[in-house]
Amino acid sequence: MGQITVEHDCGGIRGLKVVMPAVHGDDRGYFMETYQARDFAEAGIDCTFVQDNQSSSRRGVLRGLHFQINYPQAKLVRVVKGEVFDVAVDLRPGSETFGKWFGIVLTAENKKQFFIPENFAHGFLVLSDEAEFCYKVTDFWHPNDEAGLKWDDPEIGIEWPLQEGVELTLSDKDQKWEGITAYRKERCNG
Repeated sequence: MGQITVEHDCGGIRGLKVVMPAVHGDDRGYFMETYQARDFAEAGIDCTFVQDNQSSSRRGVLRGLHFQINYPQAKLVRVVKGEVFDVAVDLRPGSETFGKWFGIVLTAENKKQFFIPENFAHGFLVLSDEAEFCYKVTDFWHPNDEAGLKWDDPEIGIEWPLQEGVELTLSDKDQKWEGITAYRKERCNG
């Protein structure tokens, strides 16, 4: 692998990967390849990305935990401005780590990227005043196929780094998702 290093042990959840691109800097600034198909394939991330997305959010915004049911998306995410706590929850049927989560701080400064395979719920919490979040996905957004999990489901137990004095901001739909028990009953036949 030429331009990236990859961490494969993400809380013991198979398939998740933290990617660190090689950063070439000098007195002018820096250069890095944020995605190169050969290097990523050698690292076990051999998928076709079909869409790039970018969002901007302010401190305390929590987006997630989102997934698509019939058109699952693998994602490669990174932060180009600010800082977020990024989370993936394993929803793969039959997975030995079903319902387990892994979180990582992504910042514009650390330049880490997080690869999330298909059949994971995904979300993030903005820790800086502002954050710009970029992600590549392997399938298109299907509005009638989207679903989610409750961000603070005690059964999942995500340890969100909530900041004292900062009020959380969630969308209306993100406030209404159910927990993983309801998901398991509906999707995994109990």
